[in-house]
Amino acid sequence: MSNHPTKCNSQTNRRDFLSRAALAAATVTIVPRHALGGTGQPSANEKLNIAGVGVGGMGNHNLGKCATEDIVALCDVDSALAAKTFAKYPKAKTYKDFRVMLDQQKDIDAVIVATPDHTHAVVALAAIQQGKHVYVQKPLAHSVHEARVLTEAAREHKIATQLGNQGHSGDGTRLICEWIRDGAIGSVREVHAWTNRPVWPQGIEVDRPQETPAVPASLDWDLWLGPAAARPYHPTYHPGTWRAWWDFGTGSLGDLGCHILDAPFWALKLKYPVSVEGCISTYWHALWQETKAKNETYPRSTIVRYQFPERDGMPPVKLTWWDGGMMPARPDDLEEGRRMGDSDGGVLFIGDKGKLMCGCYGRSPRLIPEAKMQAYTPPAPTLARIPNGQAGHEQDWIRACKGGPSASSNFDFSGPLSEMVLMGNLAVRYPNRKLLWNGEKMEVTNDTEANAYVRRQYRQGWTL
Repeated sequence: MSNHPTKCNSQTNRRDFLSRAALAAATVTIVPRHALGGTGQPSANEKLNIAGVGVGGMGNHNLGKCATEDIVALCDVDSALAAKTFAKYPKAKTYKDFRVMLDQQKDIDAVIVATPDHTHAVVALAAIQQGKHVYVQKPLAHSVHEARVLTEAAREHKIATQLGNQGHSGDGTRLICEWIRDGAIGSVREVHAWTNRPVWPQGIEVDRPQETPAVPASLDWDLWLGPAAARPYHPTYHPGTWRAWWDFGTGSLGDLGCHILDAPFWALKLKYPVSVEGCISTYWHALWQETKAKNETYPRSTIVRYQFPERDGMPPVKLTWWDGGMMPARPDDLEEGRRMGDSDGGVLFIGDKGKLMCGCYGRSPRLIPEAKMQAYTPPAPTLARIPNGQAGHEQDWIRACKGGPSASSNFDFSGPLSEMVLMGNLAVRYPNRKLLWNGEKMEVTNDTEANAYVRRQYRQGWTL
């Protein structure tokens, strides 16, 4: 399977355009599976058999975008949370344990993984190793090492992949890439990105909850924990607020980083940073006494500073991430009353000839001030557009599953993107240090304590 281009390469993009055009123009003829022969790969016109793992929340939305296909299996550790999704697809077989589903149901072609972050990797890898195509919610994994393992496994098994960062299929991110490569703001040496997250409580608990309420009858708590260390059930973890806890979620950066940092990662041809620094808000429950919960939940707010080397003719660049209400300085040439980004966050690119700003998902990119935008003549498109843009993200993956062009955010692109995001969380966990990073070797070269966290520890009975 060919890799989706991450550069504005005219030959690759022309090939992508032709492939997509041919796919769109194909005559609709339904070909039964038994008539395919050879590898048994579904034709572009045959329906896929799709399974969902983690279907009580975002997984239900992803499945809805795949309504053109057959939803044949649904798996969730909490049958009450997933009840509406189960009812929506009455023909699908239902499971609590994804391992049982993969072992027993052999007609599955592709799997959507939308579980909490700490179980993304174990579920996705099990599906990949059986040759199933996978769509995985962002971030790809819980640790840098897990993201690398999934990227390499997908390449080895030659399956179609997609990360759930829908903005990568949108036109806005492509416009940013094209304008920057066109020299609209000159060479970019500084980028700022920010989000309104967290929108859940974190950085405020002194200890884990001490209460041990009964586990709901609908929930298999041991399966929910998966590879994470055992702890008693408490509703502060499930559902939803697991994002705040280090053992389960990836905090604000993990929640929105793969959306917001997607545009600079692609447009500036980034890959591995050479260093990362984090500084965090700190909660003190007594004078000069640091909270005992500093490594239990993510902080209320963080600033993460990445340094990237010169690459592919582009100069070194400093990228700064802000969350929890922290924001970069407002540009002097941004008009009074004009918002920085949008309600979810934004990105500010600072070039030696101007500035470019967008919202979350690469939405609404504009040169600033607006007078420069009005005077600019954008170049002709050089990157293939995805049908229906952001709303067509899941269908882009489905076409790849059926032998079409690689999905826009396949793991060859989104694996390194997720690694960058998760490397930022490493700096958040070990703040006020400059972590030097060897991306190829996946190693913090100057801090053994931080380096130990590149690979997470798994509970007995769980492996990757």
